[in-house]
Amino acid sequence: MTVYRYSLGSAHFIDQLYPPAKDADPKKLKVKNLCDVIAHYTSNSLKADGISKIDKVEVDLVDGEYLIEIDAEADINLLVNFGTSHAKIFSKDYAVKAIRGKELLQELGVWNPMEGYHVNKNPADGTSKWQLFPPLGLNVMGQKGLLLLHYPPWAVLQAGTFDNAMTFQRWGRILEAAGVDSSEISRYKTFIDVNPIAAPGSGESEYANDYFPIMMASGFFDGGPDRDYIKSMLELYLSPPDLPEDSKYTLPLLICGSPLYDPQAPGWFRTAYTDILPQEDKVPQVNVMQTGKFKVRPDSKRETPYLIGNHMIAAGVTGLCTDDKTKIPNISQYEAQDLVAATFLKIYSENPSIDPEDAKAQACMRWYGNKEGIGAPKPPSKDDEMMICALAQMDLFFEGQPYPHPKYTIEEGLERCRDASEPGNPCSESIKPPPYKWGC
Repeated sequence: MTVYRYSLGSAHFIDQLYPPAKDADPKKLKVKNLCDVIAHYTSNSLKADGISKIDKVEVDLVDGEYLIEIDAEADINLLVNFGTSHAKIFSKDYAVKAIRGKELLQELGVWNPMEGYHVNKNPADGTSKWQLFPPLGLNVMGQKGLLLLHYPPWAVLQAGTFDNAMTFQRWGRILEAAGVDSSEISRYKTFIDVNPIAAPGSGESEYANDYFPIMMASGFFDGGPDRDYIKSMLELYLSPPDLPEDSKYTLPLLICGSPLYDPQAPGWFRTAYTDILPQEDKVPQVNVMQTGKFKVRPDSKRETPYLIGNHMIAAGVTGLCTDDKTKIPNISQYEAQDLVAATFLKIYSENPSIDPEDAKAQACMRWYGNKEGIGAPKPPSKDDEMMICALAQMDLFFEGQPYPHPKYTIEEGLERCRDASEPGNPCSESIKPPPYKWGC
C-alpha cells in the first residue's frame, strides 16, 4: 500500500464548500463531523478516478487547514496527481469563487427565500435548505468529458453520492447502451452545475418553485474575477492533467437541458456565449442536438467541442407514446437523442481531434440512419433499434416503491420489444403504457 498526504486547503473556505455532517441521512451516510464528510467524498473521487483499492482515507484539521492522508494500492505518482488536482479544485481560483456568489445572494437578501417552508411534497426533502455544493465525490482528474447541469438535489447531499440518483442511474444505462465499457462509466458522469447549490428538488415541482433561474447563474456565479465560478470550473475540468499538450481541443462538453425539462444550463450558455451561437431570425439558438465549438474565455488556449442534449432524466419524466415520432416528448425520440449525446462523448474519447459536426454525424448515423439526426429514429442496426425500444420501456414503466426504479431491467425490456406486436416499437399496442402517466 502507498501512503500520500496533502493539504486540501484552508478551513475558512472548505467549511463553506462541504456540507455539514448534520445534513447527511444517518441511515445512508455514517459521518460525525466535517473531517468524515471530506473523507467520504474523497474516497468517492478516488474510486471514480479508478483508484479502487483503498485501505483508508483520513482527514485532520491542523493549524486551520484540512490535511488528507490516503492509504491505497496505487502508484505514488498517481496519488500525487490526484492530490494536486483535488486541492486545485478547492483553491481560490476555482471552487472558492462560489462563496462570493453566495455572499452576494445573502447581501441582497435572496439566499434561500423559502427557508423553513416546504417547496415540494417529497417528505425526504423536508423544508427548503440551501448549501453550496461544488462537484463532490466526482472525478478530479480522469474525466472523459464534462456535463453542464442546473443544480444538485438535496437528496444527493443526504446520501453523499450521485450514484443512487435516478438521473445518473439512467445516464449510466444510456452510456453503456452507447458502448461505453462499464468500468469507464464514472469518467463520463463528471459535471458542474450553473448554480452550485444543493436544494430540494424531486422532479415534480421544480418549475412552480424555481428559485435557480438563468439570471441567478449569470449574476452570481458568472461575473467579475472574484465570482466567475462557472467559467473557471469549466476551464479546469475541460483540461484535465492528462490532456496532451498538443491537443487541438479540450474535452467535449455536453450541455444538458431540454425545452420540456430543466432548460437552465443551455439558457445560461445562451446568455454567456450569445455572439458565437447560430441565430434564427436574430435569436441565438441553443437547441437539442445543436453542436459546435467555442472558447470558454476569449483568451482560452483551446476550443471546446460542445453538443446540446436533454437533461438525462427528462425522458423518464416527460417521455410519452405520441403520434409524432419526430420530436419530443415522443419516447423513442428522447432515447435516440440521449444515445447520440452519449455516443458523441464516446467518439471524442477515441478521436479527440474530430470536428464536432463530424462527431455528431457519426453518432446520428448510428441512431437515426442519417447524419443530421432528424425524423424518426431508424438505426441501421437491428440491435440498436431494439436498444432504443428497451430503454424506452424502462422509462415508460416506473415503480415508486419501495424506492423509485424502472419496472423492467434492460434484459426484460429487450424481451418485451422482441415479442411486441410491432417488434422494436416501444409504443406497440401489446407493450405500450396506459394513456396517462404519474397517476394523472
